[in-house]
Amino acid sequence: MNDIAGHQPVMRAAVVEALHLRTDGMYLDATFGRGGHGAAILERLGATGRLLAMDRDPDAIAAARNLAAADSRLEVIDQRFAELGTELAQRELAGELDGIVFDLGVSSPQLDDGNRGFSFSVDGPLDMRMDPRSGASAADWLNAAPERELADVLFRYGEERHSRRIAARIVREREREPVTTTGRLAAIVAAAVPGRERHRHPATRTFQGIRIHVNRELDELREGLAAALEALRRGGRLAVISFHSLEDRIVKRFIASQQRRDEFPRDLPTTAAPPPARLRSIGKARRASAAEVQRNPRARSALLRVAEKLQ
Repeated sequence: MNDIAGHQPVMRAAVVEALHLRTDGMYLDATFGRGGHGAAILERLGATGRLLAMDRDPDAIAAARNLAAADSRLEVIDQRFAELGTELAQRELAGELDGIVFDLGVSSPQLDDGNRGFSFSVDGPLDMRMDPRSGASAADWLNAAPERELADVLFRYGEERHSRRIAARIVREREREPVTTTGRLAAIVAAAVPGRERHRHPATRTFQGIRIHVNRELDELREGLAAALEALRRGGRLAVISFHSLEDRIVKRFIASQQRRDEFPRDLPTTAAPPPARLRSIGKARRASAAEVQRNPRARSALLRVAEKLQ
């Protein structure tokens, strides 16, 4: 079984290895996308194995349902992964999963579709929502937010050092005409940023910051990781692929916080035993091989962290 529609999942073999797959196990692909990691898991499951495919992107859900129509081991969940705890509880599967995969960020099909508004390389409506069916679009927010809020979002989530200059330029331009396309936003940012970084479009960080804000990506990740820990059975594996430092920092700190045994209320007697660790990290963070990066440039910034539930 190949990945769907030619999409190349990042670190596919490494994820399969990290999960320590059981043929009769139950797994969750929390960011199904076009099914690259999910398909790799299904290839290794037996007749009694099961895979839950979760996503909030309608195109990803459509792809998952097409696959599920031909494979009864696959169940599709149309929901954001922050809600995985609720979804699993409804199915009486809390604490029953053998492995969970998160492939964070934007998929190649989302970037390549100009109508989704994720990319400055393809002109289209300024949307950026992972789920276009709900919430405010990037254009809605961008044309209404105060200048200070714009600058804060670009600095905090885009790590853009020219955030104030860009925010001021956006406000000036939107007063002349609302900013509604990716092409116009990219041009505004390019005009506001002094100088050029080699191999990086000047709007890269701005687009990242707006996308993260519009989709609440970092809050979703924190909620999803906490729910994933409760969803795993003892010995279950958590595999998370992140693509920038903001995501990876959250994943790294979450795993570390669940490994430490000395975090308990200071007002307890000093003789009180600390709570047991709930996770253990499996090896060091891994990067894609040089060969994979050559085949799939998106893998260049990918970082895979793996942990196992202890209790």
